[in-house]
Amino acid sequence: MLTLALDTSTREGSVALGEAGVVLGERTLSVSATHSETVLPAIDQVLEEAGRPVSGLGAVVVGSGPGSFTGVRIAAALARGICFPRGTPLFAYSSLAAIAVDAADAVDEPDARICALLDARRDQVYAGGYRIGSDFEELFGPIAGSLVAILADLDIATWTFAGVLPEPLREAVLQAGGRLLPPERGRPRASALLHLAWTVPQAGRVADPASWEPAYVRASSAERRVGDA
Repeated sequence: MLTLALDTSTREGSVALGEAGVVLGERTLSVSATHSETVLPAIDQVLEEAGRPVSGLGAVVVGSGPGSFTGVRIAAALARGICFPRGTPLFAYSSLAAIAVDAADAVDEPDARICALLDARRDQVYAGGYRIGSDFEELFGPIAGSLVAILADLDIATWTFAGVLPEPLREAVLQAGGRLLPPERGRPRASALLHLAWTVPQAGRVADPASWEPAYVRASSAERRVGDA
């Protein structure tokens, strides 16, 4: 089944196309432009290079957040727009889970425990814990909270950390004794979403694409301002 994957939860989003367990192509979205400008051309490129029409898509898989509110909404709206009119199956997985799947390839352990992290601003991070080996298991999250509090709740020596974090937060993980992967192994790649759709489809199948909403984990800054008014 030809499957398109999208993630725009961070500044460096990506698009991938796969079939029968093989990634046919992947494109990283430019950080110098908005994802609304780059994601459609990237989809056209991976389809064209694979010689496949959009009408041939058998499924779409999307990173459902958390992350950039605007970015997450772009991928969600596009995925719904592709799936709903055609009745195409939609799968959605946490962008933190995508980070963990990609990071596990860099960890030489049979059942890697990955804590995926994303900068949530306001002195907070998004976090999710996963065990990845012969199968996939969500151990906790996704949650939002202070990095200090999240690290305090973990046996740091038993985890590998990966994610998109500003340098001060990366330093905080290292100073706490955490094993932190380099930034290039800490992004929610679309090819990792393909892996999730192929290996644990039941965990991500969206029953009603028309009404599905992504997992923001916390309210946007605009929603918080309204709530405080």
